[in-house]
Amino acid sequence: MAYRLGVDVGGTFTDLLLFDDANGRFWRNKTPSTPHDQSEGVLAGVQAICAQATIEPAAIDLFLHGTTVATNAVLEGKGARVGLVVTEGYRQMMQIARSLVPGGLAGWIIWPKPEPMARLEDTVQVKGRLDASGAEVRPLDDADIRAQLTVLKGQGIEALTISLINAYVDGRHERRVAEIAAEVLPGVPVSLSHVVLPEMQEYERTLTTVANAAVRPVVGRYVRNLRTKLRDLGMKGRISLLRSDGGLMSSEAAEAQPVSLLMSGPAGGVTGALWVARNAGLKNILTLDVGGTSTDVALIENSEPRLVRTTDVGHLTVRVSALDVKTVGAGGGSIAKIPELTKALRVGPESAGAVPGPACYGRGGTQATVTDANVVLGYLPENLLGGSFKLDREAARAAVQRTADALGVDLYEAARGIIDIVNENMFGALRMISVQQGYDPRDFALMGFGGAGPLHVNAVAKLMGSWPAVSPVSPGVLCALGDATTRTRSETARSFSRVISRSTEAEVLEVLKLMRDQVRDSLVADGEDAATLELRFEADLRYAGQAFEVPVPVTLAEFEQPGGLAALAETFHAAHKRLFTFSMDTDTELVNLRAIALGKAPELPALALPQGDGNPAAARLRDHQMWVDGSFRPAVIYDRAKLRAGDRIPGPAVVCEMDSTTVILADAAGTVDAHGNILINPV
Repeated sequence: MAYRLGVDVGGTFTDLLLFDDANGRFWRNKTPSTPHDQSEGVLAGVQAICAQATIEPAAIDLFLHGTTVATNAVLEGKGARVGLVVTEGYRQMMQIARSLVPGGLAGWIIWPKPEPMARLEDTVQVKGRLDASGAEVRPLDDADIRAQLTVLKGQGIEALTISLINAYVDGRHERRVAEIAAEVLPGVPVSLSHVVLPEMQEYERTLTTVANAAVRPVVGRYVRNLRTKLRDLGMKGRISLLRSDGGLMSSEAAEAQPVSLLMSGPAGGVTGALWVARNAGLKNILTLDVGGTSTDVALIENSEPRLVRTTDVGHLTVRVSALDVKTVGAGGGSIAKIPELTKALRVGPESAGAVPGPACYGRGGTQATVTDANVVLGYLPENLLGGSFKLDREAARAAVQRTADALGVDLYEAARGIIDIVNENMFGALRMISVQQGYDPRDFALMGFGGAGPLHVNAVAKLMGSWPAVSPVSPGVLCALGDATTRTRSETARSFSRVISRSTEAEVLEVLKLMRDQVRDSLVADGEDAATLELRFEADLRYAGQAFEVPVPVTLAEFEQPGGLAALAETFHAAHKRLFTFSMDTDTELVNLRAIALGKAPELPALALPQGDGNPAAARLRDHQMWVDGSFRPAVIYDRAKLRAGDRIPGPAVVCEMDSTTVILADAAGTVDAHGNILINPV
């Protein structure tokens, strides 16, 4: 039998989902995360879930892992000390940066400019230069290179970045510096800009490569440590990590290019939602991943999640493909507060976290949170996790009552206000990735997951007009499901930087074929079968003079005959009009070309539920009371594990399971599909 294990490390819990490839059976486990060394929590979870499934770790063929190690290293400033080698005259490149300052008008007055990841004292410049076509203007001086690298050695750097001007055209100068660095700085990992990001714009190329170097020692130690421990357990299968773009990369590739892991965590939820949507027969999905502190949202159109060309982590913006995930500070632990200045209720972005947590957790929290409001209104039953975790309803009432007193309203009005505001915050994030990108949310279903997503998905779907509202099976471990059900991916890009009217199809085709061979060979080296690979291509275009590009999908066939570039320009005009409501009659510039190779999609069967008669009575746990339109109304609590396919659950109702709780409002009803997903629609 073949098994695959998805592992997603969160701030509080490490989620695991073990899949039996043969019949679709799965086991799930949540174990406390160990921030000081994530591998400890992962190993504990692996042993627990293997015991649960009565298998040995050796039976696991694929270990698929989403991790926040790289993200945390950036956010906490715990990356390695990076030495930077640049071309003579470019030493201040990281300090000059770009003129963009976050915030509104005059935001620069209060904005503390972050310290570059490669400090000025750790930056050296070397003689030698290539021009924009790759021709050598000035040769390198080996003695000069050795002298500059010796300076960095004395600084005690832990990682090295080499980023020379125009290296994206030809990397031979960078490779020579790297050869000398191997002698002068033995054991120091080296990142080359023409390998990490072979694109024009030296600042973005350098910043991305510096970020890669900064997290490389941290990620490398973690991956090697985890791999060693898994092998010691007897696991012989392939170990892969989830990339920011939702694909998988081998653990060895992750050690060399960890900048691709910066959004590994949120990507798991999107890839899991994609798998659920396919089984539910849905192609257009908005995702609502609600945790304790934040909500992540994304858009999937025609079974393809939207990608962006930049990844943002804190103040850092690097040029690496990532799923287009937007995050707002709205979660179950978001704190309700009343600012002295406005006296108006606000919810988040501050969170009670795991400790002390919401007041209802009984760990000393006293401030009202979204979770407390859900308890007060009857949306969240007092007994969770099968009765093993009991919420303190009176503590929740006391916390929300303090908010109510400060507002001068009654308890339930205050609780309802907290829920309405956090739902509006989620609504705002969803509008950012739908309406503001030219999509009509009424053409999409809304899928809620994470610990608190199914609590809010029905209410937010009403605001969006997005139906059905979907509560997937095991929503609390959906990120781990995403890790287990995605496929390997390799990507590369090249700058082309030419106006279409002065280009030929043959030139574009030549570059695309070179990149195709590169990404294909990369996955074959990781063990994929070349015959099963899917190859995709993209082009970044802009109007001549613009400062940003719009990515457009392309195929090799388009450039095998005349007229391909003209058709590409028309596709770009249409995409620009959808995004910005206008197009222009001016020269179009082809800036970058990109090739993507995808491994074979796993053909995992989705476990089918026994067919029911439409009556969920067998799953009924007890009668309940829920706050509806100004008063408490009778409701029913159901056990999700006992629901059958075809069961129809009229609202108001609460559906409980091990890792989450689903709320169905009074003017809606949920239907259980063949695979156990609850599809909620208005009645």
